[in-house]
Order: sequence, then structure tokens, then C-alpha cells
Amino acid sequence: MFDGSSSKISEITAAVIGTGFIGTVHVHALRRLGVQVRGVLGSSAERGAERAAAIGVARAYASLDDLLADDTVDVVHVTTPNHAHYPQVKAILAAGKHVVCEKPLAMTSEQSAEMVKLASASGKICAVCYNIRFYPLNQQAHGMVKSGELGDIRFVSGHYHQDWLAKDTDWNWRLQSEVGGALRSVGDIGTHWVDLTSFIAGMRAQAVMAELVTFLPERQRPTGPVETFSSGAGVTEPVAIDTDDASMIMLRYDNGSRGVMSTSQVNMGRKNSLQWDIAGSVRSAAWDSEAPDHLFIGHRDAPNQTLMRDFTLMNPIGTAAAMLPPGHVEGFADSFFNFFRAVYSDVASGARGADSTWATFEDGHYEMLFCDAVLKSAREGRWVELSEV
Repeated sequence: MFDGSSSKISEITAAVIGTGFIGTVHVHALRRLGVQVRGVLGSSAERGAERAAAIGVARAYASLDDLLADDTVDVVHVTTPNHAHYPQVKAILAAGKHVVCEKPLAMTSEQSAEMVKLASASGKICAVCYNIRFYPLNQQAHGMVKSGELGDIRFVSGHYHQDWLAKDTDWNWRLQSEVGGALRSVGDIGTHWVDLTSFIAGMRAQAVMAELVTFLPERQRPTGPVETFSSGAGVTEPVAIDTDDASMIMLRYDNGSRGVMSTSQVNMGRKNSLQWDIAGSVRSAAWDSEAPDHLFIGHRDAPNQTLMRDFTLMNPIGTAAAMLPPGHVEGFADSFFNFFRAVYSDVASGARGADSTWATFEDGHYEMLFCDAVLKSAREGRWVELSEV
């Protein structure tokens, strides 16, 4: 159980690129951890100044060059639209700073492969923001699989479903392939599911069979800016959409295991439902992000169990991620706090720890290979090995 920030972490400084929904989440979590947030960089100087004042950050940088010239900044967080990740991360590493990049890591696996090489050569801490790993019971499940409690993994299933883009009047930059990438529901939320199940099960998909669906081929785009998860208003214009509203994907793992997943951003009533179910030869486990403090443990010859997040009953890996007492729910914001605590502990020590569980650029590159394989499979109507990408 966590009992406070270390003095070393409180000496580290950070800046955040991006001032929207996720950028603000980053700022709040960093402050809670005790990290000094030197400033933010918005999509424009005016937007940055406005948001910095709104969230109480002292400085709004005029440009990326302005931020990188600030020698008092140790770590830079990238929370911009996907197309900006690649050039911004390259510039940050060239400036000799650590980086935490939102997912997906890049627009293509070619870009992410280069980013992996640059990260390795830099000697800096380079993390991808797969925060959902850091719900304590996901760490618990990772420890259970690692210790063999589930036996041999046979079948992985689940989904990530939302409803915030279910109407043709819903709008966000993620809808635009030139900004968010060719994949939307898969790239935006599906990569979270892929990363999380790979982390917990300790294995990666080697081949995929995918179908992508766009239910709303035309949407009404507001002529003014719209923040993520907010409703636009005012004048709109019709825009053709070429990104996926939903997907259905079958998975093959190299050890003979199988899996199936779906993604959707148009499922009414599903606000943020990530569910996974991992079936082993001894027992199974399952988790739902909308009930994050409960882990299902399934048995064949004994009553099934529900483990409430309770660090007095959890394994050491799960306990290390738990912060609040049992019965005090740890949710979305807490997962960022736990994730940043792990990353910044390694920044403070100067290297990734042997037991660290945050996602690396190598993990982010795997997710990009997965996305490219999904695209190829959907376009060609066949199973695609990730090694083909």
C-alpha cells in the first residue's frame, strides 16, 4: 500500500503538451504525486494561456521550442492528437528529456519502430500512457498469471465499448484519419484492451482476423473547437467519415491460445466499458472497468469468487499498486496517479526498474504493429500475421 510520495519524486519537474481532457488529467495526477508542473503547451498560444490560467499552471509556453529550451523541465508529457506524437517525441528526446506519450504511440508502425530506436539510444525513461494497467486489480491479475494460478492460458475475450460518438452530431478530432490515424475505435480504445490483456496474460497476439465497421459514414462537424467527451453546439457542416465506429477481431497467440475482442464508440449506454475475461486450464479471471474494484475468479470444482480490492488479501504485485483502504474505490484518476508514481520512481532512480510494469515504447510499437495488421486483415479479408507488417 502506498503511503506518500518520495522526496526524490517531488524534486522532478514536468511540462505537459496538450491542454484538453487528457492533458488536464495528467496535470492533476502529477500535482497529486508532488511533481512540479512547470507549464503547459496548448494548440495555440492563446489556448495555452487560457487553459493554464483555468487549471492554475504558472506558465503557458509559446511553442514546442520554447518548452524544450526550458532547462528546468525534466519530463515532458505528450497528450496531443495522434499525428503530433512522432515529431514531438523526436524533438523531446533530442532535447535530452524523459517522455511520457499518450497512446497510440504513433500513426504507423514505421514511425513507432524509429521511436523505439531513438528511445533506446537516448538512455531516458520513455513510457506510453497505458494507464489501465495500473488499476490495482489488473496488477493483481498480472501477478496471478505470472505465478501460475490460472494455469495455461487458453482463451482471452472481451471488449472496449463507449457511446460518446454514437450520434452523427457527435464530433472529435479522432474522427479524422489524417489527425487520429486510419483506425479510430481500434486505435483509440482497442489498443488499451490489447495492451492490458497482453500485460496480464503475458503473451501477445501473433495473427489477427478483423472486420471494421463505419455505421455513420457522414457526420456534422462543428465549425468551432470541441473538447473530448463534450457536446458541440452552433453551426455545423457535413463531413465524410472513413474511420471505424466499431470492430470485431479474432486473435491467435503463438502458444496456441485464442482470443476474440470487439471495440465500439457507438454502443448506447456504455460510457467506458473495458471488459476482459482470461480463461486458464486451472481457473479464470475477469474484470470490468466500470466496476474496477472487483475481480472475478472462476472455478470448476469450487464456488466462484469476487475479490474486492483489499491489499490485505492481494499478492505483492497488486498490493504495490493499491493506495486507498479497502472499500474506498480507486478509479480512472487513481490509475494515472499509480502509473505516474511508477514512472517517476524510475526517473528518480535513473533507469527502469527490474520489476517495473509500465508500458515501454517497445510495447507501444507492438500495438502499432497490431493496428497495421488489423487494417491489412480488414482490407484483404484474411488472417494476417503481425510479422507480415
